[in-house]
Amino acid sequence: METAAAPESQRLPLPRRLSEELADLQQRFAEKPVTLREVIYTLRGRAYTLLLILLTLPFLTPLPLPGLSTPFGLAIGFIAMRLSLGQKPWLPMRLQRRELPAGFFGKLFTVAARVIRFLEKFLRPRLPVLTASGVLLQLHAFVMLLAALTLLLPLPIPFTNSFPAWAILLLAGGLLERDGVFILGGYIVFVLGVLYFVFLGEAATQLVQALIHWLRS
Repeated sequence: METAAAPESQRLPLPRRLSEELADLQQRFAEKPVTLREVIYTLRGRAYTLLLILLTLPFLTPLPLPGLSTPFGLAIGFIAMRLSLGQKPWLPMRLQRRELPAGFFGKLFTVAARVIRFLEKFLRPRLPVLTASGVLLQLHAFVMLLAALTLLLPLPIPFTNSFPAWAILLLAGGLLERDGVFILGGYIVFVLGVLYFVFLGEAATQLVQALIHWLRS
């Protein structure tokens, strides 16, 4: 015997799109500074995973982050650390009270709109084997933690922020929508970032050795 479909009013509402969440933040806090605590409260149920994405977006763009790069990196690291330990996401009150300047979300949406459209177009539940295990979810979060620690390094070198930021973005998006393809993409970008840092280290070593040889000759 078939059961009747649930009435429209009893169906669970679909999660809001990232662009809708960002537009809501932009409208609410267009003309005044906003704290991370207010952002978390506004984002509600998926707050911390969405916050990971929002805090990572500026590292992908030319948006200047004077005075914000370190707290953003720390916030990402704290959230990822708690998730990697299998604990409920949390931020220290000092970070929750950190103010974002007025108009921040307007600028962020302007420069990150293409990234947001990319996420919304391709994110969907896939490869559930990569998101079904709590141990795997903790592993994904641990990789995000490593990437977040890289964002804290004061390296004025091209792409040193891009690789870890994209790794976090893809992994967070995959966790948000249970998309194993995005999670795999996050791991690929993370490995490419590691190889890039190895290349930089090797290049720096060769440069120092060449300089020492030149000074001795």
